[in-house]
Amino acid sequence: MANSPLHGGHCPPWLFTKMKELGASIVQTMVMEYGTEEVLRRLSDPVWFQSFGSVLGFDWHSSGLTTVVCGALKEGLRQAQGEMGLFLVGGKGKASRKTPIEIMEAGERYGLSNDIVQLQQTSRTVAKVDSAAVQDGYQLYHHFLVFDRSGNWAVIQQGMNDKNRYARRYHWLSEEVKDFTNSPQKAVCGVRKKNVLNLVSGQNQTTRLASVEVCQERPDDIKEVYNEIITLNVEKKNQGPQQLSLFDEGMWGENETTPDKEKRSTPLSSVLTMPESHPIPSPRYLDKILYKIYDKPPETYQQLLETEGVGPGTLRALAMVAEVTHGSRPSFEDPVRYAFAHGGKDGYPFPVQRGDITQSLNVLREAIEKGKIGEMDKLKSLRRLAKQENLIGGKS
Repeated sequence: MANSPLHGGHCPPWLFTKMKELGASIVQTMVMEYGTEEVLRRLSDPVWFQSFGSVLGFDWHSSGLTTVVCGALKEGLRQAQGEMGLFLVGGKGKASRKTPIEIMEAGERYGLSNDIVQLQQTSRTVAKVDSAAVQDGYQLYHHFLVFDRSGNWAVIQQGMNDKNRYARRYHWLSEEVKDFTNSPQKAVCGVRKKNVLNLVSGQNQTTRLASVEVCQERPDDIKEVYNEIITLNVEKKNQGPQQLSLFDEGMWGENETTPDKEKRSTPLSSVLTMPESHPIPSPRYLDKILYKIYDKPPETYQQLLETEGVGPGTLRALAMVAEVTHGSRPSFEDPVRYAFAHGGKDGYPFPVQRGDITQSLNVLREAIEKGKIGEMDKLKSLRRLAKQENLIGGKS
């Protein structure tokens, strides 16, 4: 994950054209040298991706780097996808919602043997995890999926937080995902926040299991507990500032009783203290989704997460009820765990050098064309240059 400030301005058309050409040439070079799987690994690295955007002429700190770089790659490689065996779908806003359709179109156009339906479901699940299960205050607006003929994939998606004026980018890699609901993201970096409800954290395994168990209870029983939590929160609302977290300790003392306390195997020991950025669903909406889940209870947390209509509010409400009924207290651990080659579009740290970016593009184009006919000298020279730069950097 990478955090970057929301940034105004736009990418000038002449620079976007250069970005398409240079970005496509770099990716084609990597495919020829290292194969499609290595390209996916690098795209899943937030530091490499940020450096890549800077090489293409974008500001290192700009949130626009994500959407423009992904858009430039998609446009620049559109005609070369079949030859490379690397396919790029999705994007910003409306384009993100067309991802499943674009996956199907790529499969039909290039005769892919991939499990297209599974790739479509993967796209939906990844988006659902970062938008609903990771409740960090960032609303997703960008979803970009890259996959190869072998079914390997990488995802780059980004969310926006209007309050702190930052964007957060999430990176995924298929070879790192063993379980979509247990610490699935490839890379995590950024500024830690307090009180982030990350329901796919490894520390929240018991909360996930308990939430699935709750789905098998009668909706009326769940709503009874849920409404009681809300009522208690309202009663406590005027007692001064509350801790910015989902639950607050000590609502019930050892000797306190409630009309229904005897009915529970686990005493109610917590009460909701909801921050403004994490609204809870209305009982009316919750009633509808609970009956839908009850009619066909999920067997796993991933099935619950993939259920249509289950969003952040529903998952949060189930976590609340799961704590009361099963004693599974959730963890609030944020999932958050580097030079310019051609300048930046806003002139920082210096204006984009058109001559330099054109020269870089010409060198890569020549290397690619010679590589296609078996003359690998230029590519080998670039590789030796990279090794020499690493040696120099290591000594400095």
